Amino acid sequence: MAQEPRIDVETRASGIESSLTSEQVERIADALGQQGIWFAGAPERAGEARPADLVWDLVGDRPHQGQTATGRAAVYLAEGHDVLTRPLILADGFNYGPSDLDELWRHFNKPYQKGVPGFLDQLRTMGIDVVLLGFDQRHIAIQANAAVAVTAVLRTIEERRGDNPLVVGGVSMGGIVTRYALARMENERIDHQTDKYFSYDSPHLGAWIPLVLQQLAYMHEALAPRSGGPGQAELIRSPAAQQLLWGWVESADYSGPVTTSPLRKEFLEDLRRVGWFPMRPYKLGLANGTGNGAGPDLPPGTPVFDLQHEALQLTARIQPDGGELQNVGTVRFGAPVWTSATSHVRAFDGAPGGTLDSWGRLADAVGLPIQDRFRASAFVPAVSAVALARDPFQWQSDLYVDLGDLPKDETFLDAFCCDVANTEHSSVSRPLIEWFLEQLAGW
Repeated sequence: MAQEPRIDVETRASGIESSLTSEQVERIADALGQQGIWFAGAPERAGEARPADLVWDLVGDRPHQGQTATGRAAVYLAEGHDVLTRPLILADGFNYGPSDLDELWRHFNKPYQKGVPGFLDQLRTMGIDVVLLGFDQRHIAIQANAAVAVTAVLRTIEERRGDNPLVVGGVSMGGIVTRYALARMENERIDHQTDKYFSYDSPHLGAWIPLVLQQLAYMHEALAPRSGGPGQAELIRSPAAQQLLWGWVESADYSGPVTTSPLRKEFLEDLRRVGWFPMRPYKLGLANGTGNGAGPDLPPGTPVFDLQHEALQLTARIQPDGGELQNVGTVRFGAPVWTSATSHVRAFDGAPGGTLDSWGRLADAVGLPIQDRFRASAFVPAVSAVALARDPFQWQSDLYVDLGDLPKDETFLDAFCCDVANTEHSSVSRPLIEWFLEQLAGW
């Protein structure tokens, strides 16, 4: 039987704050720099966003635990179309606050090869109408935003001329939102008229943010409360983050299991209740990670930060590979005042997958030099993006599986494509886009 992954923290007193003098608190807060968002993709500012032909304001078809989510969709008609005819819905991913659909257009239409139009422009040339779906609160529960996706599907069907089936999916969390929405519609016998479902580097088994970085975010918040908008701790604490992350800790001083967030358990039970995956559409998956089992060069247990600031020493390490009470972080003023160690947690940081530069962003905030190879680590492991047929709580032993000859019954998808290198999470790359366009060519 697999050992339960956990984290254990020791502090000099009842918590990190009470373990420190006011001067020491000030030194740590100063050393950690300005709070910001470390754990979400940077916005795409380059390039022009095409003006939408239509914009729909959307309200979820039902509340989730008393909360009714809202959002909007931007419709970009295909060349030669004056009404919606062959719709493809692409839902936005995780971050804090409202979607920026202009930014989403720029991101997915960014040229990936010289002389070749962007992905969304190619879709429009193929006669496919693009519907970008955004949410007013991306960080709330997935079930709430899935209700907005249901409304978007029904509105698309209502506005469409003819009877061409839909293609529905999303990037990152957007792929999970639409997975749930379509499955729920099938469970309730609502005709979604969707022929293909797709997920673009979506964490079907869960995503990964280094546990020690989660702890440092909480520590920073506790020692220097933020007043100008959300910080990284608030993002980690959000319902959507808890539902998406395989491992989650609730505070800098938390000791205990790391896969027991009640919100994640509840969401996965809800997903099973509605059917786990939609059954009617042909299911496609795209992974920013490689499929050959080779991840980034991040040796387990290697110190990324070893900050020396007068009497202060702050150390944070790449996630070790299993073992018991393996150190991941230490704060010292002479003697340790806070230490963190994991047990039975595998080497997620170096797994093949779509990457996020959380280590690099923290280094930039602190003003520390960092080797380029340490800036980014796995965020959505490839085995998660291809929906490996595993228990979403117990799949870490398969992080480095070679997906090249994966039997069909080993994934919940009908077809998938992995990138040729471990690229930034949700980034547009030639191998992924060309494969996806081939899948749509006969539709």
